[in-house]
Amino acid sequence: MTLYAATSNPGKLAEFATCANDAGIAVLALPNLATIPEPIEDAETFQGNADLKARAYSLTLPNALVFADDSGIELPALHNAPGVRSARFADDYTSLNSVLSPEGALLRRSGETPVLAPAHLDGATRDHRNNALLLHLMQPHTDRSARFVCTLALARDGEVLLRAEGTVSGELLHTPRGAAGFGYDPLFLVPHLGRTMAELAPEEKWQLSHRGNAFRSLLTQIHSRSL
Repeated sequence: MTLYAATSNPGKLAEFATCANDAGIAVLALPNLATIPEPIEDAETFQGNADLKARAYSLTLPNALVFADDSGIELPALHNAPGVRSARFADDYTSLNSVLSPEGALLRRSGETPVLAPAHLDGATRDHRNNALLLHLMQPHTDRSARFVCTLALARDGEVLLRAEGTVSGELLHTPRGAAGFGYDPLFLVPHLGRTMAELAPEEKWQLSHRGNAFRSLLTQIHSRSL
């Protein structure tokens, strides 16, 4: 069986492919993904976004099993933000709620007390911008608990056939650690291991990550059904 992943993120694709291979299933990138118009991710939940992406992308490859994921980090201290906007957290904050002052400070348009994001991030990667903003907004908070969430939807010809969710709990560090992983991994401490997601070997990370938990659940469902 072959599943097509609707993701251009090489880190995610590698993790999915590794796990599926152990289960005797091939995971390939959805053909021509870069040329397919991206669906607008306007759902209020991770599952809602995964569903709409799976439906849209499955229509581009008839009769194929196409899955999409939506994932992110939730911080109770920030009312579970960034949540569904995790991948676009800093970009949203800049374009929708704030303006950059000449000094590089991120100011709320309402004229409230300036909310300073690390200045001079022009040219920084999206992951760097997201992490920098999250660390800044968390400065006043003592509750550093965090949760990674991943939801998956598997669809064929525009119909969602299966859904799965996985989570992992941890703590947000004050400074990043580790060179592996992507996204918020360098900030996400796994307490019982004393290491961040970015300090784990790929196989070790996959065994406990939100994405690994969700995908294993999806594979279990696939094996129990005739698709």
